[in-house]
Parts: sequence; structure tokens; C-alpha cells
Amino acid sequence: MDGQGQVIDVRSKEVTAMSRLTKKYQATIPASVRAALGLRQGDSVAFLVTGDQVTMRKADPLDLEFARSLEGTLEEWLSHEDEDAYRGL
Repeated sequence: MDGQGQVIDVRSKEVTAMSRLTKKYQATIPASVRAALGLRQGDSVAFLVTGDQVTMRKADPLDLEFARSLEGTLEEWLSHEDEDAYRGL
């Protein structure tokens, strides 16, 4: 759904925007996508992975609260050893 409540068909194979990953695996969200989702600087986004497809949407307050509730439970996976072990996944 975009920022105005309109549904955007993410199943289409047609590419409407692209971005390139940096060495740090960061990507710029293209202006057309930012506009469609109503994204502004400082907003958070949520990702849903289904098979080989990813849906991105503007995160809502419930998404952010859920993420905050998990933060303290994942600390054991924040070591350099874990980063090295899981980097290729």
C-alpha cells in the first residue's frame, strides 16, 4: 500500500525502479518509490520476504514497537564471530 492507501502490485515482473548496493549493502530508495510509499527522511521501512520476492513498505508504529521488543533478546548474535559466520547467508 502506498502512503495514500492505494495498493501497489508487487507481483508484477515489470521493473519500475532500480538501485545499486554499496560495499556496505546499502541502497538508495529511488524517488519514485519514496513518493509511492510516502517516505520522508528519517522514516523506517519494513521488509517482508516471501520466497525470492521482497515487499517493502513504510513501517507503522506496531512494526517499530515489535522491533524494539526484540532488541534485547538478540544481543548474543552481535559478536564479530557471528558476523563472520553468517556474512554469506
